[in-house]
Amino acid sequence: MLKNFQQRIQFLSEHPESFIEFGRGIERETLRVNVNGKLSQEPHPAAYGRALTHSSITTDFSESLLEFITPVSKNVNELFNYLEDIHHHVVMNLPKEQYLWPMSMPCYVESEDHVELAQFGTSNIGRMKTTYRQGLKNRYGSMMQIISGVHYNFSLPAAFWDTWGELHNSPLTGQDAQSAGYMGLIRNYLRYGWVIPYLFGASPAICKSFLQGKETKFDFKETGKGTIYLPYATSLRLSDLGYTNSSQSGLNICYNDLDSYLDSVRVALSKKDPKFIEMGIVKNGEYLQLNDNILQIENELYSSIRAKRVQNSDETPSQALKARGIEYIEIRSLDVNPFSKLGITQEQAHFLDLFLTWCASIESPSLSQQEYQLCASNFDDVVIRGRDPELTLSITDKTLDVAGWGEWLNTQLSEMAILLDKNSDKNCYQNAMLHISPRFEKPEDTSSARILDRIINSKGDNGSLAIQLSKEYKTELEQQEYTIWSDDVFAKQKEDSIEEQRNIEAADTLSFPDFLANYFENAKKQ
Repeated sequence: MLKNFQQRIQFLSEHPESFIEFGRGIERETLRVNVNGKLSQEPHPAAYGRALTHSSITTDFSESLLEFITPVSKNVNELFNYLEDIHHHVVMNLPKEQYLWPMSMPCYVESEDHVELAQFGTSNIGRMKTTYRQGLKNRYGSMMQIISGVHYNFSLPAAFWDTWGELHNSPLTGQDAQSAGYMGLIRNYLRYGWVIPYLFGASPAICKSFLQGKETKFDFKETGKGTIYLPYATSLRLSDLGYTNSSQSGLNICYNDLDSYLDSVRVALSKKDPKFIEMGIVKNGEYLQLNDNILQIENELYSSIRAKRVQNSDETPSQALKARGIEYIEIRSLDVNPFSKLGITQEQAHFLDLFLTWCASIESPSLSQQEYQLCASNFDDVVIRGRDPELTLSITDKTLDVAGWGEWLNTQLSEMAILLDKNSDKNCYQNAMLHISPRFEKPEDTSSARILDRIINSKGDNGSLAIQLSKEYKTELEQQEYTIWSDDVFAKQKEDSIEEQRNIEAADTLSFPDFLANYFENAKKQ
């Protein structure tokens, strides 16, 4: 049995094929805003085709919240070329004097009524998507619907899973080994994933309008004309202010193996919430929410990481996982990087590859609910005061400050970087560590510290900085050329999306209530 990290590194060094061609995909969200930084009130631009069915450009929770989706790529340069091409096409077709908001937390919003829910057409599935968002609005408010993030989808090559059983002293092979291995990766991400908001969190400040006059438990400081911030915060997006759901704290999701995970999700989907029961489902013929459960659908289960499998059209996420196992994982704790016109850099992607491979390679014991709650507490502490020199984190019976944990992590990740760079002629993983690892000892170099320093020293506002960056990035993106795709490719994607939505709408035979009843009845089957 491989008992320690050095033995695992030695074993993996004898199998270099295990690290060739990671699968990667990026989903980047960004708001459309006007020249004054206010939320656009115009509908999703027709130039982008149909949000329901477009393969690269859609909307997320609000009509003004664009989402860009790259194809899966085995090469980081190619991945970012796809992302740049999408951005170029979008800015070239933005309505006049509109810009892409370069931060996670939203621009100035006059009231929650100014947030238009995303619209997906008249089909049953389109209405369901909008109704789900209506439920989120009624449950948590509209402001939550305009928070942006970056999702990083990642898969290890098949060769890694061929050696996983020996690496972890497990008899499992094939898809069973892959699913078990990804669950182990997820458990370690829950333990150590606080490093992502610590290193890359970039939302320590927000526009005061985000609170809409509501009281908060946080002791905010104020700068400029309307920016509030927490001095040591890394990612207010990931705090109680942002995309979280306190109702889910008692769901007890189990991450110890795929079957237990799916069983716990199934139980969670059937739990009721008194507040949502009181709200009702339909009022005056209009849907207020899809149902009165704690989770309307699986997508409402908030987590910093998700197990994923490409779904067939008639499957729920859990049904796809149950039928064919875990195919990849989705990282959901990345803030939009305001220092990048794409919201993420190649250096970040290389660090994520490295960190996720490490999470899959080291020992990953079962996670009790008590340890899970401790992991969640660590994560919450880091997003609120991750740069506080007094902060300590307890993981697996050891308590250290962030610098101490960083020193330990850097030692292991640096060795892993050398291993991964054996398949590269550019030492991209070691270079990523060279630039990123000092931030554990120098919190002033983290993304959150840099953005906060820029705001405070300019005596300006979060919003004025974002407007400045959005204009700079729009000019840069307009001036660049396509690298992989072309206007013709996007014209084809647009026409395909229009035709596909038309076909979906024409194929509907059920009323919307009957469609929902069938959907939720089918969702119970695994």
